[in-house]
Amino acid sequence: MKQLLLLDKDEQLLRVDRVVKGMKAAGLDAVLLADNASKYYLTSRVYAGYIYITSGGKVICAVQRPVELNGPEVAYIRKPEELPSVIGVMPRSLGLELDTMSYNNVERLKAVFPDATIGNASAIMRVAREIKTDTEVEMIRESGVRQERVYRRVPHLYREGMTDIEFQVEIERTSRLEGCLGQFRISGDTMELFMGNIIAGDNADAPSPYDFAMGGAGMSPSLPVGANGSEIKPGMTVMVDVNGNYTGYMTDMTRVFSLGDISPEALKAHECSRRIHRELAAMGRPGTEARALYERALEIAREEGLEHLFMGHRQHARFIGHGVGIEINELPVIAPRSRDVIAPGQVIALEPKFVVPGTGAVGIENTYLVTSGGWTCLTNAPEEIISLR
Repeated sequence: MKQLLLLDKDEQLLRVDRVVKGMKAAGLDAVLLADNASKYYLTSRVYAGYIYITSGGKVICAVQRPVELNGPEVAYIRKPEELPSVIGVMPRSLGLELDTMSYNNVERLKAVFPDATIGNASAIMRVAREIKTDTEVEMIRESGVRQERVYRRVPHLYREGMTDIEFQVEIERTSRLEGCLGQFRISGDTMELFMGNIIAGDNADAPSPYDFAMGGAGMSPSLPVGANGSEIKPGMTVMVDVNGNYTGYMTDMTRVFSLGDISPEALKAHECSRRIHRELAAMGRPGTEARALYERALEIAREEGLEHLFMGHRQHARFIGHGVGIEINELPVIAPRSRDVIAPGQVIALEPKFVVPGTGAVGIENTYLVTSGGWTCLTNAPEEIISLR
C-alpha cells in the first residue's frame, strides 16, 4: 500500500489552514476540490477523486483511482453519490471549483448536496497558493537550477540549416533528459501549449489566439502557437521559452539566441528588457501595487522609443508578468488593471519582451522569489543574446 499523503504533516496543515482561512472569509462550511492542481497542492499527489475540507480543518480524500492508496484521511468511493457516506455531517454551504469544473459535474454534485448553497472555491485556491511555503520555494528553486542547465546547453544544440521545430525538438530532448516532466499545467481554457515556444525571426509577429506574451503561427491550426517550420537564417533571433517543470513546481525563463549579427534596434530592445528587469526588481518591494510595475515598464519602453514593439508588434499582450508554481499562470498578475499587491513569498515570472520586424523577438524572462528584502532571481542563465555560431 502507498501512502496518499506525501507532504510532511506540518506542511499539509500549513496549506490547509490557508484554504480554511479563505473558506471562512467566503462564508463556506466546506470545499470539495477536484482540480489536479488543488489535490497536488494539498497532498503532493494527483489522483482521481476529491479532497473535502471543512471550516474546522478536517480533511477527507475521497479516492476513486488508483487503488492501494492508504492513510487516515483516505476513503474510497466509486462515484460522487457516495460522498455523503464518507463525509458524515452535510455542509450548509459548499465551495466547488466552478472556474474549472464541468457543468455536468457541478449539476451532479448539486444533486449530491441538495440542501447546500454552492459557492465558488476557485479564487480561494488561487489565493491560498499565491504565497509559497518554504517547501514549495525549494522545489521551484530546484526546477530553476535544472532549467538553467538546459539553457546553457542550447547554443550547442544548433546545427546549420535547422528549422525552428528541429531546434525545438533537440531542446525538448535535452530538457526531458535533465528530468523535465514535460507538462505545462495551465489554469483556465485560454491557453494551450506543448512544452514551450521556440520562435524564430518574423514568426514572432504572427498573432496567436492564446494569452501568451509571444505568439507564433505554430505547425497546425489545431495548435496555432510557436515554431512553424521556418529555417533559422542569418540576422534572425530565436527566442527560447521552454518548460521549467522539473518538480511539479515550475520556473519560467526566456532567453534569446541569434544567427550572426542582428539589427541595432533589436539589440537596443533587448537591453531595454534587461533594464526593465533591473528597475522592477528594485521597485517591487512588498506592498507595491502590481499595476504600478506594469506602468513603469511601459514608461521605460516609451523612454526608449520602443513602445510600438513592446509585448508584441502586430498584436500586443496586456501583461508583463505572472505568478508561477504548480500552474504557469498563478497570482499575482502584473497587468494594468491588476488589483494584486506584491508580497513576500510570491514567485513571479517577469517577461518584458519586444518584437522587431525583420529580426524577431527579443527580451528575457526570469522567475523571482519575493522576500521582505527584495527579489531573488531563480533563473540565472546568461541574459545577453548568444550567437548560435
